[in-house]
Order: sequence, then C-alpha cells, then structure tokens
Amino acid sequence: MSTQTWPVSLFLSPRLGTSIWLLQLRWMAVLGQLITVAAAWGLLEFGLPLGPLLGLIALTACTNLGYGLWLRKIRRRATEGDSSGSATWSGSPLAAHRVASGLMLLDIGTLTAMLFFSGGATNPFALFFFVNLAVGGVILRPLWAWSLTALAILGYSLLLRYFYPIPALTLRDSPLEHSVTTIGVLVAFATCAIVITFFVTQTAGELTRQQEQLRKAEQEQRRHRQLEGLTTLAAGAAHELATPLSTIDVVVRELQRHLEECQTPPSVKQDLQLIDSELESCRQILVRMRAAAGDQTGQSWDRTTVEDLIDATLEGVRDPHRVDVVDGPVTVEQQALWLPQEAVAQAIRNLIHNGLDAAGVDGRVQISTRLDDGSVVLEISDNGSGMSEHILGRIGEPFFTTKEPGRGMGLGLYLTRNVISRLGGRMEFKSHTNQGTTVSVRLPIADSTA
Repeated sequence: MSTQTWPVSLFLSPRLGTSIWLLQLRWMAVLGQLITVAAAWGLLEFGLPLGPLLGLIALTACTNLGYGLWLRKIRRRATEGDSSGSATWSGSPLAAHRVASGLMLLDIGTLTAMLFFSGGATNPFALFFFVNLAVGGVILRPLWAWSLTALAILGYSLLLRYFYPIPALTLRDSPLEHSVTTIGVLVAFATCAIVITFFVTQTAGELTRQQEQLRKAEQEQRRHRQLEGLTTLAAGAAHELATPLSTIDVVVRELQRHLEECQTPPSVKQDLQLIDSELESCRQILVRMRAAAGDQTGQSWDRTTVEDLIDATLEGVRDPHRVDVVDGPVTVEQQALWLPQEAVAQAIRNLIHNGLDAAGVDGRVQISTRLDDGSVVLEISDNGSGMSEHILGRIGEPFFTTKEPGRGMGLGLYLTRNVISRLGGRMEFKSHTNQGTTVSVRLPIADSTA
C-alpha cells in the first residue's frame, strides 16, 4: 500500500529545489503508508502480513534518511563556499539526478512489493502507480521517466498474476480471473501510464524551456541596462575629456614651435612627439569606446574580405612580430563580408592584445580563419597560462579583469562581445590552466545588398 501525496511544502518552498521536494515527498509517503497499514489492520480486521509491509516501509525510511544526510552534506559544502551564506543547494546536478532517479525506481519496486502482500492489482492503492509516474515526469529527465513507466507497467502486469490474496480486498467473482479482462486491464493501465508520462514530461519540458527563455531575457535586459550606463559613461567621458585633451594638444604644439627656434636635445623632441601621439591615441580610444558601447552613428559599413579585415586589424596591433597569421585557403581569404570594418577590427585587436598580455613577453599569438555553416570563424590562440572554469564563467562581464591594477578596466572583452553580437555573431572561449586560450569569433556572411 502507498499514500504518496504531493506535499504542500512543494508549493510553499519552490526555492528548495527538486531534491528537497523528493525528500519531503518520500517522508510523506512513509507517514501515509504507516497510517494506511495501521487503519487497515485495526479497522478492517483482516490479516495483513505486517512483517513484510513494515520492512518495506522501513526500507523507504532508511533510504530517505540516507538521502537527507547526503543532501545536508552537499548543502553544507555549498553554503560554506558561498560568502553570502545562502542556503540554496547547489551540488552536482548530474549526481543529484542520478540519486533521485534511483530512489524513484526503488519506490516503484517498493510499491509493487507492498501491493503483492496486500491483494495485488485488486488493491485500490494500485492507482498510486500513477502518482509516482506523475512525480517522476516532473522531476526526472525523459529517459529516466520512461524507464519508471516501463518498470511500473512490468510491476502491474506481475501483480495481475502473482499476489498474496487478501479476502477483504478481493472482488467477488473478480473479472480479473478472465484472461480477456486481465489483458484489457493491463492495456488500460499501460495506456494511462504512457499518456500521463508523455504529457507530464512534455509539460515539464516546456516549462523548463520557458524558464530558460525568461532567464535569457532577464540577462539580456540586464546587459542592455549595463550597456546603456556604459554608453552614458563613455559619452560623458568623451565630452569631459575633450576640452583638457585639446588644451594639452595646443600646449604641446606651442612648445614644439618654440623649441624649433632654440637648441633642443633630440630626446626632448621625441618626448613631445610621444605626447602628441598619445593624445591622438586617447581621442581614438574614446571614439572606439563610444562605438563599441553601442553608439554606431557615423560608423560606416564596408564591403570587405576576410584578408582585408585581418590586415586592418594588424595595422594597430602592438608587437606585431609576436603575432602569427595562418594563411587559409583562397576561398576563405577572399570571402566577402559586409560590416563596419573599423569597429570589428578594433574588437579583434582587443582579443589579440589580451592574448599578448596572457602569453607574456616571450609568448606568441596565432590567428587562423575558416568557414563553418555560413559563417566566417576567426580563431585567436595564445600560449599563455590559460584560465580556470571560474574565470571562464565570468569572462566578458563589465569591469571584471584578471590584469594587475592600472593595466585594465575590464571593459575590453565586454565591448568586443557587444560589437560581435550586434552583427549577429558570437564569441566562444576554450581554455585550460597552463594550456593557453583560444577565442573563436564567428561572423555571419551577409550579402551587401541585403
């Protein structure tokens, strides 16, 4: 017998996760089974084999106790690793799912055994097979949910033939004694089980997909808010810095003109030329920052090729002697592209500079190109120290950087990703500690007349 019911806490505490839900469900099942056995023994006054039934209930209770201790251990580890002290469970999803699947298969077997000792398929509580299937369809993956369904059908078919008879539960002139009726009951049970599993798994899958879409939409809205703030910051910086930069430029040029009339060491002239060039670099950085942050007014779109794009990228790269370009086939090199070349070149240049920084003074960066499924893929690889999974998970976040203070604001990759995504492309990072990093930039091939 079984009285598994959906606990109220499932709806009151959805933040606890499906592992806690299953734990609560199984405790409710143990309690319900004890109450049912006690009521059947005390009120109906018919002989139940209490030993096997209580042993099966004890099996469920013991496995659930072990499951609860395991969850508490994993949850404690997650809480200790979370500085915020959050009580949400964040153990291995794969391990948790396997344990939950095993427990639900065990519950089907336990229910089958309890029904065997209490009248078989004629026991009204045989309907609780469907409760287990509905719960399994919600919290298990489809493969495991269908395995649960197959085991339930097998268990019910065995109960139609093999069971411990209980006179009070046996129907008079039971129609199950007739083979045709028995087959019909089995077919009806199997059909109901399959229909329940199909619709529950489909509904659960659709809800999961909707939650994933909602999560992505929220992330996109958050990214747009960050981008709007960054655009405002860039515009304000460009406006505020324009006047002092212009003043410095005027002063430098006045100094250069005055120094031409007197004897001046060559090093002084070189320093003034360096200041002048750095001022121009500051202006270009502000312009590119505004363009990368989303202000693409005035950004001209060009019909170019992969080869020309790489050449434009390399023009502004520092330490070009440390950058190796792997020439691809002519079909790749001459592939036509329609995009804002300067913005894309600057985005790829940022990736190259990051690779040079990661590779160290003696490291190298390699650029290769290929065509893949209607897109041009540029791969920038370095032989640096690589990145951990934690850093890979945060790569591209605004103001997140692994560089030393003063060497970066953590905006380069964020702005680069924004430029690529606005063109309908994407970036993928592959990295392992002490094995370097490879960044794949995928750009769609678009017709210039589109």
